Amino acid sequence: MDRLVTFPLTEANPNGFRQRTLKTAIDCVGIGVHSGRKTRLVIRPAEAGHGIVFQRTDLNRTIPARYDTVCETRLCTVIADPAMPSARVGTIEHIMAAFHGAGIDNALIEVDGPEVPILDGSAGPYLFLLDCAGSVEQDAPRAVIEVRTPVRVAAGEAWAELRPLGPLPRNGQPTLEMELSIDFKAPVIGQQSETLRLTSDNFRHRLANARTFAMAAEVEQLRASGLARGGSLDNAVVVDGDSILNPGGLRMDKEFVHHKLLDAVGDLALAGACLHGRFVAHRTGHTLNNRLLHTLFAQAADWRASEAGKLSAAA
Repeated sequence: MDRLVTFPLTEANPNGFRQRTLKTAIDCVGIGVHSGRKTRLVIRPAEAGHGIVFQRTDLNRTIPARYDTVCETRLCTVIADPAMPSARVGTIEHIMAAFHGAGIDNALIEVDGPEVPILDGSAGPYLFLLDCAGSVEQDAPRAVIEVRTPVRVAAGEAWAELRPLGPLPRNGQPTLEMELSIDFKAPVIGQQSETLRLTSDNFRHRLANARTFAMAAEVEQLRASGLARGGSLDNAVVVDGDSILNPGGLRMDKEFVHHKLLDAVGDLALAGACLHGRFVAHRTGHTLNNRLLHTLFAQAADWRASEAGKLSAAA
């Protein structure tokens, strides 16, 4: 499958939920965690059926935020224009998670460089911006993708799965249940796991403010390679063995696994529609999360649309 087919805008959806966009544009300025470049980002309302689309204003190129435009997943999720691979936008996972948490389906994100601002390393500031802008319901049903059969990807000890969660309820509201475990050698992290149903409240209160994290030794290696130029204790939790180097410590219990769940929410949002299913993973990251969507959409029998939405696959 090359892409998803969205609903006709005239189709009725009496039992489902409507698409949403921002009431007004809002902007921010910040530093790219890897590039170290100061970047201005503007989030604008968009019409129904538009989806989440990034625009490199310095290159005059637009890039849909979809799993099939992802070009790199080594340290973050990066999308690129297939017709111009040098037109890239990196570290989109936190803002994509914020869109999902805020229930925003359609937006145009203008950015004047190759990376969105890292801000404080979580989705919290982006969620705050979206809340400040407000949202409005649109005259079109939301797209829903229902997982029909289990799909799995793995790499060594790491793996990720999407499993069916039964039929959609009559009101057409999808549910994404999530279960994730991590295992790090650093004693201060160790083994952590979390299970939750992805609701707006759970996202806001349990995931949104969990910050990205890194090992002190890895930060030094990345900077030696010309990366992590914008990283600091202001936008990441830095771990050194059994110590947290940030003066304020952690924001919450299990902040590490909560951030991995946050990343997964952002990566899975690149499906281009709400998922109805169960996400279960161990030691997953951006690469496996993206491979999981490619695997799901590779076979039409593995997924289907909600009855209310009537989404279909394109050959």
